[in-house]
Amino acid sequence: MTAGPGCAPVRDIASREDIAALVTAFYGRAFADPLLGPIFVDVARLDLAAHLPIMCDFWETVLFRAGTYHRNALRAHAALHARSPLTPPHFARWLELWAGTIDDLYQGELAERAKLQATRIAGSLRRRLAGEPASELVTISRRHHPAEHS
Repeated sequence: MTAGPGCAPVRDIASREDIAALVTAFYGRAFADPLLGPIFVDVARLDLAAHLPIMCDFWETVLFRAGTYHRNALRAHAALHARSPLTPPHFARWLELWAGTIDDLYQGELAERAKLQATRIAGSLRRRLAGEPASELVTISRRHHPAEHS
């Protein structure tokens, strides 16, 4: 069982169902976010019902090496970036919401790996889309002091 906001998480990410709960909660927050919401809703015109299984495939592949994701994430983000540039504040907010959602629901090795991988992915996208360094992107976790990530 996972914890809700305000409750201490009791276990790690362990299954595709856990990933589905995570991405559903994350996208609920992202769609409502004043910075990210317009990117998802107005620019990408994202069909959330169609997008969630794709993101489950992505994170299942990242965390469990399931091999279920067969798309090109860079190409999708490059098309979006061409319509509306993805800026450093977009990446930072995405990471903040992602890490906060994980921290609200899970704790453990895979939860930490999901945050670390997201930081690496955000950095790679920033470098490849805009040619910008991503050295200031750090995994954000409410359970860890920022100095621990230096």
